[in-house]
Amino acid sequence: MNNQLLNLLSPSDSKLLAPHLKPATFEQRHVLFDADQQIRHVYFPTGAVVSLVVTLSTGETVEAAMVGKDGVVGASAALDGKISLSRGIIQLGGEIVVCDIDALKSIALQSSNLLSLLIRHEQTVYAQAQQSAACFATHQVEARLCRWLLRARDLSGSDHLPFTQEYLGEMLGVRRTSVTAVAKALQEAGLIRYARGKIHILDAKAMQKMTCECYGSVKLLYEKLIGPIKK
Repeated sequence: MNNQLLNLLSPSDSKLLAPHLKPATFEQRHVLFDADQQIRHVYFPTGAVVSLVVTLSTGETVEAAMVGKDGVVGASAALDGKISLSRGIIQLGGEIVVCDIDALKSIALQSSNLLSLLIRHEQTVYAQAQQSAACFATHQVEARLCRWLLRARDLSGSDHLPFTQEYLGEMLGVRRTSVTAVAKALQEAGLIRYARGKIHILDAKAMQKMTCECYGSVKLLYEKLIGPIKK
């Protein structure tokens, strides 16, 4: 199964969890849950990528963390959080394995290994949110956009990303005009090709040199707590 956390489960935990796992397909922009809403399901992406975003009273949104085949969305609710602190929205459409929250909690309470894995994963999500806050406050839009696109590339396993400039602006918390200017500069530098809401990353290595330290910091912490993202 193409989800790193599910693949890290012991045979006994996998056997217990298997009857409660239901594959489903979600389209881009679908909202899994909203902030301050009770979560009833836990989501293990196998192809889709999910953004956890904070919505302000003005209607503006900023992404706090991104989860894909490397993790799980909603696990904190299974650990008794119950209420979501952010909106979970499908960033890239695809398949997700859905699990009933009570089933996951029951099995986690029987397995110290599963419980430890879920807690470590929630640490990585919290660390992402912290890093995003620091990145938002201190780094330029160009570096932040490169970081965001590289993270999406890692989780999707593809150099082709279907994002409009408007959507990128929403995730980064900046105006569309700012994204337009940066995307144009990256395209002129030969790092990406951008047309009609589709981005093709041409030179990921060069983009890594232009991104901020946040991309590497999040990646390194995840590898320490969970392991490297499988291609």
